Amino acid sequence: MELEALTLWEVATPFRTEFRHSSARRARTEGIWVEARTRLGSLGVGESCPRSYVTGESVESSVAFFCRHRAHWQTAVHEQGDLLAFAREQADDVDAHPAAWCAVELALLDALARDEGVSVETLLGLAAVDGEFTYSAVVGGGSEEAVRAVVAHYLRLGMHDFKVKLRGRAEADARSLETVAPAADRLRADGNNCWDDAAAAVEAIRRLPVSLFAIEEPLGAGDFTGMQRVFEETGIPVILDESATGGRFLESVARRPECWIVNVRLSKQGGLQRSRDLVRQVTDLGIRVVVGSHVGETSLLTRAALPVARSAGEMLVAQEGAFGTMLLQQDVIDPALMFGAGGVLEVTPEAARRAGFGIDPSSGRGILRPREVLQG
Repeated sequence: MELEALTLWEVATPFRTEFRHSSARRARTEGIWVEARTRLGSLGVGESCPRSYVTGESVESSVAFFCRHRAHWQTAVHEQGDLLAFAREQADDVDAHPAAWCAVELALLDALARDEGVSVETLLGLAAVDGEFTYSAVVGGGSEEAVRAVVAHYLRLGMHDFKVKLRGRAEADARSLETVAPAADRLRADGNNCWDDAAAAVEAIRRLPVSLFAIEEPLGAGDFTGMQRVFEETGIPVILDESATGGRFLESVARRPECWIVNVRLSKQGGLQRSRDLVRQVTDLGIRVVVGSHVGETSLLTRAALPVARSAGEMLVAQEGAFGTMLLQQDVIDPALMFGAGGVLEVTPEAARRAGFGIDPSSGRGILRPREVLQG
């Protein structure tokens, strides 16, 4: 592959409704979009969602990372091995900017595969992603009326696996959980790091009016000792999200795999290849996996996460995302790639064989905001 241009844009589109939890509230997307055009005319696209409260990144820090390395990528990336070499040689910078690298890596993988006329999975030697993928219903914070409306929508779709985002307000959180519980065959909660210590978390969880399958990030990110205590005193597995960044966290969880479930998100982990590597590492330890998503992802990240979910096999306990225009006012493709009845997204063999990620963003370019300094 020979690159002709590498460009970064901002993803900018409002949500249909504001999305809130204890760590943030959002009325619109906050993401970056990278396009890689080759001399053969192929257009590869990549996306990520930098989050300051997850990896310490922002759109601006992602722009700086992109500017720092763009000249190298344009001249040195010709095959997949060149991506792996860059990630290895610049490991510290990639570790500090995983979302920025995610968007670049996805765009370059897409371009490489399109130049060869094969899917990204074929390029990487992975199984095709045709078949069914089943997603969880996710309920954010809001008024009781808003929660009831969201739950009713999921029920009309026939969805019964629920995740509820907590806001750290005991009465409001209890009402949300009580509203969701009758509809849920399985229920987990996202604590969003809202409790100060294990004792407070254990007391609050014991007072919840429902039974939970798992609790996500109940304490501050990286408090593995405290979160292990939460498991030991409640019997509820802890899902690691903000705490599961980089690779060093594995040392803290390897001894007690029954305590943990790891939420793998492409932006947070640093792209498709690093996410697949993490899935292999945690499942080898006997730890189960959720393949998650950031609020505001478009259909591209939905598509890019499919081989990661497929690689988890029987250790995959849930998959999140694929909201498309249920959450976004506009997606990058039309129709958007999103789940339907039963929370199922079905990928046909034909769609799985399309070159690259098979995503054509031409219908949704209006949601991309150019960064003028980075064009060309």
